[in-house]
Amino acid sequence: MIRHRLTDEQWFVVSPFIPVSTARTGRPSRDPREMLDGILWILNSGAAWRDLPDAFGPWETVYYYFASWQRTGVFEHILQALQVKLDENGKIDWSAWCVDGTSIRASRAAGGASKKVSIRTSWNLTITPWDTAAAGSAARFTS
Repeated sequence: MIRHRLTDEQWFVVSPFIPVSTARTGRPSRDPREMLDGILWILNSGAAWRDLPDAFGPWETVYYYFASWQRTGVFEHILQALQVKLDENGKIDWSAWCVDGTSIRASRAAGGASKKVSIRTSWNLTITPWDTAAAGSAARFTS
């Protein structure tokens, strides 16, 4: 499980951007490093929140921190700090940015299809004897 946790050096870089709880009532807040480790485990594994291992704490608590930090822009600040650090070390080539469109689903209208949804969703495939006569063929069933 250690490979899914931040190293001390990584935590040192991102810890200034993690808000510190100042609440004086209720339960004591969870360790923010543990919460960030749980969030990164979910994002890395692609698992559902309910599948979070118990080593990271209750999934509801980890999700609460994730939603709160996302809403307040913590992850954007961390990303910007990491980009600055990598740029200072010459590890970012700013001319090589691209967006991979293989995971972006376009709407039907983007491909030229009608934007309106058809009301008729199923077809009646029952063929009656007078339909076959009108089509110029004999009935092909026996009773």
